[in-house]
Amino acid sequence: MAFEKTLDLMRLAQMAAARHKGVCLVEVSAEFGVNLRTAQRMIRGLEAAFPSVEFSTDQDRRRWWKLSDTRILGMQGIRDGELEALDMSIRRAQREGATKDVTTLISLRDRLLATMPSSHARRAEVDAEAMLEAQGYACRPGPRVQTEPNILGAIAVAIKAPFSLTIAYQGASDDVTLDRLVEPYGMLLGIRQYLIARDIGNGRAFRRFRLDRITSAKITGQSFARDPDFDLGTYAAQSFGSYHSDAEHQPVIWRFTPGAAAAAREFAFHPNQVITEEPNGGLTVAFTASGWVEMVWHLYKWGDQVEVIAPVELQDMVRGHQRDNIGVLP
Repeated sequence: MAFEKTLDLMRLAQMAAARHKGVCLVEVSAEFGVNLRTAQRMIRGLEAAFPSVEFSTDQDRRRWWKLSDTRILGMQGIRDGELEALDMSIRRAQREGATKDVTTLISLRDRLLATMPSSHARRAEVDAEAMLEAQGYACRPGPRVQTEPNILGAIAVAIKAPFSLTIAYQGASDDVTLDRLVEPYGMLLGIRQYLIARDIGNGRAFRRFRLDRITSAKITGQSFARDPDFDLGTYAAQSFGSYHSDAEHQPVIWRFTPGAAAAAREFAFHPNQVITEEPNGGLTVAFTASGWVEMVWHLYKWGDQVEVIAPVELQDMVRGHQRDNIGVLP
């Protein structure tokens, strides 16, 4: 118990050092799952262990504790589990084609390892490699559409600045490649990757541009004011996958059999899903989104263990394609 409290104190010190304002009692309570009285005792322990801790009071009369002297925290080095998580993030980014993220994460990893004694660093790397192999991230095959790294790099810089972009793009209905001036807001990653941007030449509407259809991307150097009401997560939630259609955007209801319910509970099919437990042990999942073709692709994996309740159009698309000989659920 005393050992666990020591680790909690070190974690609290990391929080107080890493966050700009420091930490308040409410954050300590939420982070460690304790009540406010226990959070107060943890803060007193932090002050006792780190005399350099300073506190301030904001306009709402909340007190914040900030640790500025972090030399003792640097002696911890990097834990094996932290390096494993970082390596797994690098592999996921590589798989999804997020080239900018891969470069940034590798740079961070190298700096962290450089601060450790060589023997400790090598042991941590060996343990991380073994964990990656065990979890299947060291070599994980699967299809994805390739994208030019220089295009991804230009988009990443433009989003961060933000700057408008000139992209050469040929949409599905275009006979030739056309130059489009866009204001980039974010990206959707997956088997196919999409740039989310305002199409300045098309009524400034938000559009999804497939990255594999962009042949060049040039930063204009012209900055723009981002729409403060735009939220990438909310925008992405309009769709089940990457494709969006206003005509298809409507309530969706799936009912999983009792035999598939346990597997279905492990999935987050949609950020705004509502799950209902059926009396017979089955499971009903409801959400609102578009992209019926991508839904059909996913539903096929469940064979005859799922029934589409709504919409009718999606029912028609899966009817006759739900096989009973798929022995392994997703």
